Amino acid sequence: MDVMTRTTRSPNGWTPLRLVDSEKAMKRWLIASLVANMLIIVTGAVVRVTGSGLGCPTWPHCYEGSWTPHPESGANGVIEFGNRLLTFVLIIAALGAFISVWLNRRAFTKLWWLSLGIGLGIPLQAVVGGIVVRLDLNPSLVAAHLLLSVALVVLATWAVTVARGVPADAVPPFMRYVVIGTFAMAMVSIVIGTLVTGAGPHAGDIDAERNGLSIPIIARVHSASAWLLTLGSIASVVLLRRGRHVRATRAAWVLLGTVALQGLIGYVQYFTGVPVGLVILHIIGLTLVTLAAAWLLFSTRRRSTATDTTVASSASTRRSTSASR
Repeated sequence: MDVMTRTTRSPNGWTPLRLVDSEKAMKRWLIASLVANMLIIVTGAVVRVTGSGLGCPTWPHCYEGSWTPHPESGANGVIEFGNRLLTFVLIIAALGAFISVWLNRRAFTKLWWLSLGIGLGIPLQAVVGGIVVRLDLNPSLVAAHLLLSVALVVLATWAVTVARGVPADAVPPFMRYVVIGTFAMAMVSIVIGTLVTGAGPHAGDIDAERNGLSIPIIARVHSASAWLLTLGSIASVVLLRRGRHVRATRAAWVLLGTVALQGLIGYVQYFTGVPVGLVILHIIGLTLVTLAAAWLLFSTRRRSTATDTTVASSASTRRSTSASR
């Protein structure tokens, strides 16, 4: 490690290790990985709403014997191929983050395992995407493809919070349960949203099968889950603010704001016939809700029994002192 550091700081010139050998560089790589994993969710939606899901009809090649799209595939081929190329950006960001974490925080720490998990999840995501293409955009597999990206965003958010080194707010058990329940409700709402997508018109290809669910019914179920998420977000704001947990309260407010905006977009897109532009905005909202829900989750931790005892003892001492006066 010392040799590497001395090498990168040598007056003889720049070396590649400068890109990864500092805490600042590590945090930048982790943020880049987070943003890239959010971005590929959005570009995946663009593939779907433009009917480009089979713009490259096979995998890992685009066409049999060709890595690039044929001219006759037109814009659909370019869009799908561009989305596949973005995977390499994710790999570069994940690799840079992993190497930087290894150099700055050493192996087998929590952050090392998180960055490793993100790095392994990206090729897994690519394989799932290839299976989706080979099975002609099966809606259940399309949903799994999206949900894996959501999981990677959660992991990447966790990694960024760990790298920042800001301790999570220690909250009473009930508050922690509310926060965990709110995060869980966010994930449930996203899962139900994939079922709405699987029943809707934007299948990724004109001939792709749908899941057969009633759109009005499953949309109402999704709406109900979103309202429960809203209530959880409000409860988190109220409880955390009352407990004077400043950082966690800020995270709860961000989640409430993103959920409200996402809900507004969802209702407008539903009642206007799910236009392409609003669908893409709704997917952008999904990535922001995922980020905000994960941020809230990792901004709090359950207060330990020892901490509770110390707090109670301090409060008792203060009361006794006041009484003696």
